[in-house]
Amino acid sequence: MPNATLSVAFAGPLITVQDAGRPGNMRFGVSASGPMDRLAFDAANAALGNAAGQSAIEVSLGGVILQCREGDVTVAITGGDFVVAHDGSETRSWTVLTLGKGERLAVRAGRAGSWAYIAFAGTLEATEWLGSRATHSTSGFGGGAVHTGQSLIVSDATTREDRLGDIEPPDFLATGPIRVVTGPQDQHFADDTVAQLLSSTFKITDAYDRMGMRLNGPSLQLNGALSIPSEPIVRGSVQVSGDGVPTVLLADHQTTGGYPKIATVISSDIGRLVQSRAGDTVHFAAISSQQAITEARAFAGRTADYLTHIAVPRGTLEQRLMRENLIHGCIYD
Repeated sequence: MPNATLSVAFAGPLITVQDAGRPGNMRFGVSASGPMDRLAFDAANAALGNAAGQSAIEVSLGGVILQCREGDVTVAITGGDFVVAHDGSETRSWTVLTLGKGERLAVRAGRAGSWAYIAFAGTLEATEWLGSRATHSTSGFGGGAVHTGQSLIVSDATTREDRLGDIEPPDFLATGPIRVVTGPQDQHFADDTVAQLLSSTFKITDAYDRMGMRLNGPSLQLNGALSIPSEPIVRGSVQVSGDGVPTVLLADHQTTGGYPKIATVISSDIGRLVQSRAGDTVHFAAISSQQAITEARAFAGRTADYLTHIAVPRGTLEQRLMRENLIHGCIYD
Protein backbone atom coordinates (compact mmCIF):
# COMPACT_ATOMS: atom_id res chain seq x y z
CA MET A 1 0.00 0.00 0.00
CA PRO A 2 1.27 3.55 -0.70
CA ASN A 3 2.24 6.08 1.90
CA ALA A 4 0.62 9.47 2.45
CA THR A 5 2.82 12.45 3.23
CA LEU A 6 1.37 15.35 5.18
CA SER A 7 3.04 18.65 5.96
CA VAL A 8 2.12 20.59 9.07
CA ALA A 9 1.19 24.07 7.88
CA PHE A 10 0.43 25.17 11.43
CA ALA A 11 0.46 23.56 14.87
CA GLY A 12 -0.49 25.22 18.14
CA PRO A 13 0.88 24.20 21.53
CA LEU A 14 0.32 20.73 22.95
CA ILE A 15 -0.36 19.06 19.61
CA THR A 16 1.15 15.60 20.14
CA VAL A 17 1.25 12.05 18.85
CA GLN A 18 -0.59 9.72 21.22
CA ASP A 19 -1.42 6.06 21.34
CA ALA A 20 -3.12 4.17 24.18
CA GLY A 21 -0.19 4.92 26.50
CA ARG A 22 2.51 2.96 28.30
CA PRO A 23 0.98 1.49 31.47
CA GLY A 24 3.05 -0.60 33.87
CA ASN A 25 6.01 1.77 34.12
CA MET A 26 5.04 3.96 37.07
CA ARG A 27 7.33 1.95 39.35
CA PHE A 28 10.18 3.27 37.18
CA GLY A 29 8.96 6.87 37.47
CA VAL A 30 7.32 6.89 34.01
CA SER A 31 3.71 8.02 33.71
CA ALA A 32 1.41 6.25 31.28
CA SER A 33 0.64 9.36 29.17
CA GLY A 34 -1.76 8.52 26.32
CA PRO A 35 -4.86 10.51 25.33
CA MET A 36 -6.46 13.03 27.64
CA ASP A 37 -9.94 11.87 26.55
CA ARG A 38 -9.58 8.13 26.14
CA LEU A 39 -13.08 7.52 24.83
CA ALA A 40 -12.80 10.12 22.05
CA PHE A 41 -9.41 8.70 21.07
CA ASP A 42 -10.76 5.15 20.94
CA ALA A 43 -13.78 6.31 18.93
CA ALA A 44 -11.57 7.82 16.22
CA ASN A 45 -9.80 4.53 15.65
CA ALA A 46 -12.98 2.47 15.88
CA ALA A 47 -14.75 4.63 13.30
CA LEU A 48 -11.97 3.82 10.80
CA GLY A 49 -11.85 0.13 11.64
CA ASN A 50 -8.32 0.53 13.04
CA ALA A 51 -6.79 -1.64 15.71
CA ALA A 52 -7.45 -0.34 19.22
CA GLY A 53 -4.79 2.05 20.48
CA GLN A 54 -3.35 2.95 17.08
CA SER A 55 -1.39 6.22 17.02
CA ALA A 56 -3.29 9.45 16.38
CA ILE A 57 -2.73 13.16 16.73
CA GLU A 58 -4.14 14.85 19.83
CA VAL A 59 -5.21 18.42 19.05
CA SER A 60 -5.42 21.12 21.71
CA LEU A 61 -7.35 24.40 21.53
CA GLY A 62 -4.39 25.80 19.58
CA GLY A 63 -5.49 23.82 16.53
CA VAL A 64 -3.61 22.26 13.64
CA ILE A 65 -3.54 22.55 9.83
CA LEU A 66 -2.34 19.63 7.71
CA GLN A 67 -1.59 19.72 3.97
CA CYS A 68 -1.62 16.45 2.04
CA ARG A 69 1.46 16.42 -0.22
CA GLU A 70 1.40 12.85 -1.49
CA GLY A 71 -1.16 10.07 -1.50
CA ASP A 72 -4.71 9.92 -0.19
CA VAL A 73 -5.81 8.86 3.29
CA THR A 74 -9.10 8.64 5.16
CA VAL A 75 -9.11 10.27 8.58
CA ALA A 76 -11.48 10.42 11.56
CA ILE A 77 -11.81 13.49 13.77
CA THR A 78 -13.41 13.14 17.21
CA GLY A 79 -13.44 14.88 20.57
CA GLY A 80 -14.93 18.11 21.85
CA ASP A 81 -16.93 20.28 19.45
CA PHE A 82 -14.17 21.48 17.13
CA VAL A 83 -14.42 23.15 13.72
CA VAL A 84 -13.17 20.96 10.87
CA ALA A 85 -12.37 22.68 7.56
CA HIS A 86 -11.58 20.49 4.56
CA ASP A 87 -11.26 21.28 0.87
CA GLY A 88 -13.36 24.45 1.02
CA SER A 89 -16.12 23.04 3.24
CA GLU A 90 -16.62 23.26 6.97
CA THR A 91 -18.10 20.78 9.42
CA ARG A 92 -17.67 19.74 13.05
CA SER A 93 -15.66 17.08 14.79
CA TRP A 94 -17.06 13.52 14.98
CA THR A 95 -16.68 12.93 11.28
CA VAL A 96 -14.79 10.73 8.80
CA LEU A 97 -13.44 12.21 5.56
CA THR A 98 -10.79 11.49 2.93
CA LEU A 99 -7.85 13.84 2.59
CA GLY A 100 -6.59 13.83 -0.99
CA LYS A 101 -3.34 15.03 -2.50
CA GLY A 102 -3.21 18.82 -2.46
CA GLU A 103 -6.04 19.16 0.04
CA ARG A 104 -5.85 20.90 3.40
CA LEU A 105 -7.39 19.84 6.70
CA ALA A 106 -7.77 22.33 9.55
CA VAL A 107 -9.00 21.40 13.02
CA ARG A 108 -9.49 24.32 15.38
CA ALA A 109 -11.35 25.20 18.56
CA GLY A 110 -15.11 25.41 18.22
CA ARG A 111 -17.97 25.86 20.62
CA ALA A 112 -16.86 23.45 23.32
CA GLY A 113 -14.19 20.96 24.36
CA SER A 114 -10.45 21.16 24.85
CA TRP A 115 -9.12 18.12 22.98
CA ALA A 116 -9.73 16.54 19.57
CA TYR A 117 -8.20 13.52 17.84
CA ILE A 118 -7.16 12.86 14.25
CA ALA A 119 -6.80 9.16 13.46
CA PHE A 120 -5.59 7.82 10.11
CA ALA A 121 -6.51 4.82 7.95
CA GLY A 122 -2.92 3.67 8.03
CA THR A 123 0.00 3.83 10.44
CA LEU A 124 1.19 7.25 11.60
CA GLU A 125 4.95 6.85 11.72
CA ALA A 126 6.47 8.11 14.97
CA THR A 127 9.24 7.33 17.43
CA GLU A 128 8.60 4.62 20.00
CA TRP A 129 9.80 4.81 23.59
CA LEU A 130 9.33 1.91 26.00
CA GLY A 131 7.12 0.22 23.44
CA SER A 132 4.71 3.13 22.95
CA ARG A 133 4.40 6.16 20.68
CA ALA A 134 2.48 8.13 23.31
CA THR A 135 4.12 11.51 23.91
CA HIS A 136 5.08 12.56 27.42
CA SER A 137 4.66 16.29 26.94
CA THR A 138 7.15 17.56 29.52
CA SER A 139 10.05 15.36 28.36
CA GLY A 140 9.09 14.95 24.70
CA PHE A 141 9.73 11.20 24.85
CA GLY A 142 7.58 9.09 22.56
CA GLY A 143 6.10 10.19 19.26
CA GLY A 144 6.73 13.82 20.17
CA ALA A 145 5.05 17.16 19.71
CA VAL A 146 3.78 18.12 16.26
CA HIS A 147 5.41 21.33 15.01
CA THR A 148 4.79 23.77 12.18
CA GLY A 149 6.84 22.79 9.13
CA GLN A 150 7.11 19.14 10.10
CA SER A 151 6.33 16.29 7.70
CA LEU A 152 4.18 13.36 8.81
CA ILE A 153 4.19 9.97 7.10
CA VAL A 154 1.19 7.65 7.16
CA SER A 155 2.37 4.25 5.95
CA ASP A 156 -0.02 1.78 4.29
CA ALA A 157 -2.45 4.67 3.81
CA THR A 158 -5.87 3.71 2.51
CA THR A 159 -9.13 5.38 1.59
CA ARG A 160 -12.27 3.93 3.13
CA GLU A 161 -15.32 5.17 1.28
CA ASP A 162 -17.50 2.80 3.30
CA ARG A 163 -16.75 4.76 6.48
CA LEU A 164 -17.23 8.37 5.34
CA GLY A 165 -19.68 10.64 7.15
CA ASP A 166 -20.67 11.60 10.65
CA ILE A 167 -19.66 9.53 13.67
CA GLU A 168 -22.34 9.01 16.28
CA PRO A 169 -21.00 10.62 19.50
CA PRO A 170 -21.36 8.68 22.76
CA ASP A 171 -24.66 9.37 24.51
CA PHE A 172 -23.93 7.60 27.79
CA LEU A 173 -21.64 10.10 29.51
CA ALA A 174 -22.79 11.21 32.93
CA THR A 175 -23.94 14.77 33.55
CA GLY A 176 -23.81 16.88 36.67
CA PRO A 177 -21.00 17.07 39.24
CA ILE A 178 -17.68 15.31 38.69
CA ARG A 179 -17.71 12.23 40.90
CA VAL A 180 -14.84 11.54 43.29
CA VAL A 181 -13.83 9.09 45.95
CA THR A 182 -12.60 11.09 48.93
CA GLY A 183 -9.15 10.48 50.38
CA PRO A 184 -6.70 8.87 50.66
CA GLN A 185 -5.11 11.62 52.78
CA ASP A 186 -8.23 13.42 53.98
CA GLN A 187 -6.92 13.03 57.56
CA HIS A 188 -4.37 15.74 56.75
CA PHE A 189 -7.10 18.34 56.21
CA ALA A 190 -9.13 20.41 58.63
CA ASP A 191 -12.36 18.75 59.82
CA ASP A 192 -14.70 20.55 57.41
CA THR A 193 -12.40 20.67 54.36
CA VAL A 194 -13.79 17.60 52.58
CA ALA A 195 -17.32 18.96 53.01
CA GLN A 196 -16.07 22.29 51.64
CA LEU A 197 -14.65 20.56 48.55
CA LEU A 198 -18.01 18.92 47.87
CA SER A 199 -20.15 22.00 48.47
CA SER A 200 -18.05 24.61 46.65
CA THR A 201 -17.77 25.82 43.07
CA PHE A 202 -14.31 25.79 41.51
CA LYS A 203 -13.18 27.49 38.33
CA ILE A 204 -10.65 25.95 35.95
CA THR A 205 -7.65 28.25 35.62
CA ASP A 206 -5.29 28.86 32.71
CA ALA A 207 -2.81 26.57 34.49
CA TYR A 208 -4.18 23.58 32.60
CA ASP A 209 -2.11 21.22 30.47
CA ARG A 210 -1.54 17.50 30.01
CA MET A 211 0.04 17.24 33.45
CA GLY A 212 -2.78 18.73 35.48
CA MET A 213 -5.62 21.17 35.93
CA ARG A 214 -5.29 23.83 38.63
CA LEU A 215 -8.57 25.02 40.16
CA ASN A 216 -9.54 28.37 41.66
CA GLY A 217 -11.95 28.44 44.56
CA PRO A 218 -12.05 28.46 48.35
CA SER A 219 -8.77 27.53 50.02
CA LEU A 220 -8.77 23.90 51.20
CA GLN A 221 -7.15 24.13 54.59
CA LEU A 222 -4.67 21.55 55.82
CA ASN A 223 -4.37 20.69 59.48
CA GLY A 224 -0.70 21.62 59.57
CA ALA A 225 0.72 18.88 57.34
CA LEU A 226 2.19 20.83 54.43
CA SER A 227 3.69 17.68 52.96
CA ILE A 228 3.75 13.93 53.45
CA PRO A 229 6.21 11.22 52.41
CA SER A 230 6.01 10.85 48.65
CA GLU A 231 3.39 8.32 47.60
CA PRO A 232 2.17 7.00 44.24
CA ILE A 233 -0.22 9.21 42.29
CA VAL A 234 -2.86 8.13 39.80
CA ARG A 235 -4.66 9.99 37.03
CA GLY A 236 -7.49 11.93 38.64
CA SER A 237 -5.78 12.56 41.98
CA VAL A 238 -6.88 15.88 43.50
CA GLN A 239 -3.70 17.13 45.13
CA VAL A 240 -3.71 20.16 47.43
CA SER A 241 -0.60 22.29 47.81
CA GLY A 242 0.41 24.20 50.93
CA ASP A 243 -1.53 27.29 49.81
CA GLY A 244 -4.79 25.29 49.79
CA VAL A 245 -5.14 25.22 45.99
CA PRO A 246 -6.32 21.93 44.44
CA THR A 247 -4.90 20.48 41.23
CA VAL A 248 -6.41 17.52 39.37
CA LEU A 249 -3.56 15.42 37.98
CA LEU A 250 -4.01 14.14 34.42
CA ALA A 251 -2.36 12.08 31.66
CA ASP A 252 1.26 13.21 32.15
CA HIS A 253 1.11 13.42 35.95
CA GLN A 254 4.19 12.76 38.02
CA THR A 255 4.27 9.26 39.46
CA THR A 256 4.79 10.24 43.11
CA GLY A 257 3.99 13.34 45.15
CA GLY A 258 4.32 14.71 48.65
CA TYR A 259 1.24 16.92 48.83
CA PRO A 260 -1.90 15.45 50.46
CA LYS A 261 -4.59 14.18 48.10
CA ILE A 262 -8.11 15.01 49.21
CA ALA A 263 -9.96 12.98 46.56
CA THR A 264 -9.65 11.07 43.28
CA VAL A 265 -11.83 11.66 40.22
CA ILE A 266 -13.34 8.36 39.06
CA SER A 267 -12.03 7.07 35.73
CA SER A 268 -15.34 7.35 33.86
CA ASP A 269 -15.62 11.09 34.62
CA ILE A 270 -12.08 12.13 33.66
CA GLY A 271 -12.92 12.38 29.96
CA ARG A 272 -15.71 14.90 30.46
CA LEU A 273 -13.63 16.83 33.00
CA VAL A 274 -10.69 17.28 30.62
CA GLN A 275 -13.02 18.53 27.87
CA SER A 276 -13.78 21.54 30.08
CA ARG A 277 -12.00 24.81 29.33
CA ALA A 278 -10.29 27.46 31.41
CA GLY A 279 -13.02 29.59 32.97
CA ASP A 280 -15.52 26.72 33.20
CA THR A 281 -16.81 25.83 36.65
CA VAL A 282 -16.55 22.43 38.33
CA HIS A 283 -18.55 20.84 41.13
CA PHE A 284 -17.63 17.59 42.89
CA ALA A 285 -19.81 14.86 44.37
CA ALA A 286 -18.58 11.96 46.53
CA ILE A 287 -19.33 8.31 45.90
CA SER A 288 -18.01 5.23 47.70
CA SER A 289 -15.13 3.08 46.46
CA GLN A 290 -17.57 0.26 45.72
CA GLN A 291 -19.82 2.59 43.74
CA ALA A 292 -16.77 3.76 41.78
CA ILE A 293 -15.86 0.15 40.92
CA THR A 294 -19.43 -0.61 39.85
CA GLU A 295 -19.52 2.51 37.68
CA ALA A 296 -16.13 1.72 36.11
CA ARG A 297 -17.33 -1.75 35.11
CA ALA A 298 -20.60 -0.42 33.72
CA PHE A 299 -18.80 2.34 31.82
CA ALA A 300 -16.38 -0.20 30.33
CA GLY A 301 -19.32 -2.27 29.10
CA ARG A 302 -21.11 0.73 27.59
CA THR A 303 -17.87 1.84 25.95
CA ALA A 304 -17.24 -1.58 24.40
CA ASP A 305 -20.78 -1.69 22.98
CA TYR A 306 -20.47 1.82 21.59
CA LEU A 307 -17.09 1.20 19.93
CA THR A 308 -18.40 -2.02 18.39
CA HIS A 309 -21.40 -0.12 17.02
CA ILE A 310 -19.45 2.70 15.36
CA ALA A 311 -16.86 0.27 13.97
CA VAL A 312 -19.43 -1.22 11.57
CA PRO A 313 -18.80 0.10 8.03
CA ARG A 314 -21.63 2.16 6.55
CA GLY A 315 -20.98 0.84 3.05
CA THR A 316 -20.06 2.71 -0.11
CA LEU A 317 -22.38 5.38 -1.49
CA GLU A 318 -23.80 2.85 -3.95
CA GLN A 319 -24.40 0.32 -1.18
CA ARG A 320 -26.07 2.94 1.02
CA LEU A 321 -28.40 4.00 -1.78
CA MET A 322 -29.38 0.40 -2.37
CA ARG A 323 -30.11 -0.10 1.34
CA GLU A 324 -32.37 2.94 1.42
CA ASN A 325 -34.72 1.35 -1.15
CA LEU A 326 -35.50 4.76 -2.60
CA ILE A 327 -37.88 3.32 -5.24
CA HIS A 328 -41.23 2.47 -3.68
CA GLY A 329 -43.22 1.87 -6.84
CA CYS A 330 -43.52 2.60 -10.53
CA ILE A 331 -45.97 4.23 -12.93
CA TYR A 332 -46.93 2.76 -16.30
CA ASP A 333 -47.98 5.04 -19.13
